[in-house]
Amino acid sequence: MFKQNIVKKLSLLSLVLVIAAACQQEEIDDITRVDPGEDQAAPQVEITSPSDGMDFQTTTETFMIDIAFDVVDDIEIAEITVELNGQQLESYNEFTDYRIVNKEIPYELSDGEYTLTVTVNDIAGNTTSETINFSKETVPYVPQFEGEALYMNFNGGYADLISNREITAVGEPGFAGEAQIGSNAYAGNTDSYLTAPVEGLTSSTFSATFWYKLDADQEKAGILTASALQNSENPEGPQNLRTSGFRFFREGTDVFKLNVGNGSAEAWNDPGSSNISSSEWTHIAFTISETETVIYFNGEAINTSTLSAPMSWEGVDLISIMSGAPTFTEWGHLSDLSYMDDLRFFNKALTAEEVNEVMEYTEE
Repeated sequence: MFKQNIVKKLSLLSLVLVIAAACQQEEIDDITRVDPGEDQAAPQVEITSPSDGMDFQTTTETFMIDIAFDVVDDIEIAEITVELNGQQLESYNEFTDYRIVNKEIPYELSDGEYTLTVTVNDIAGNTTSETINFSKETVPYVPQFEGEALYMNFNGGYADLISNREITAVGEPGFAGEAQIGSNAYAGNTDSYLTAPVEGLTSSTFSATFWYKLDADQEKAGILTASALQNSENPEGPQNLRTSGFRFFREGTDVFKLNVGNGSAEAWNDPGSSNISSSEWTHIAFTISETETVIYFNGEAINTSTLSAPMSWEGVDLISIMSGAPTFTEWGHLSDLSYMDDLRFFNKALTAEEVNEVMEYTEE
């Protein structure tokens, strides 16, 4: 035992000597301070929210927004000033990271025209400013079509303009900075989507219409989902119950499908490839009557499927928008990264003529 301890100590001493010799031979550099150099570049600032030219249209007199911006400097940020309509909103001169700063400022917006300016100074005296303009107006919404039960225009917010109810955002969905109609559209993001309660929507007949700009880099995604979860002791957890509600989703890059449950069974509407372009907005609609489902692209019926019984809403308590989550994920139909604009739900099965009326009303 004594001899083993001697051997261990000699081995450790040898390792220390090798490391010391390596340092002396400059095989391991000493830690030295690096001079960051002179501050030559002006700071960079980008206002990320709201977008320039945004027109917030809400049914309420006030509306909460996040004013957000990013600042980067090559050496050190000294001060950031935020002004709204010429009045200082916030000022910062202490930073955890003095080269990169990201800020969000909650602000209650009322009707009016706004000019937002973010000004940044660095320690060398370089100054950069960015200015954007946006507005807000209260626009009480009156349903434009028979049976219209939900309407979302995505002009800077997630609200049902018919019920004056904010729709729940999960994760970090965003805005596209472009639109088919109005000033903005929904932009999908990973693990992000919206959920709407089903109160006022649970008719055995149903339709949805919306404008859609495809993200062709993504294959599977949920788009509109009204599903229930069955209680299961399966170790994999509760599974989607497709015998009620509906699921409209993407199975391939441009393969769209509709699945509808009637209480005891499920029915499929599978038109195959839609051949829509990822560079253009497409008007999409699907209708569910008591006997059939129809899928429309740009006002044309691309496929019809029969139903053996009317759709059931048993166990369905919410509709997911731009995702299959939380109730329809077992086949990988997660958040859709595409754009959506001008979403409408109807408590009726629209006719082909009515689908075209909605599309033409919402075209630029």
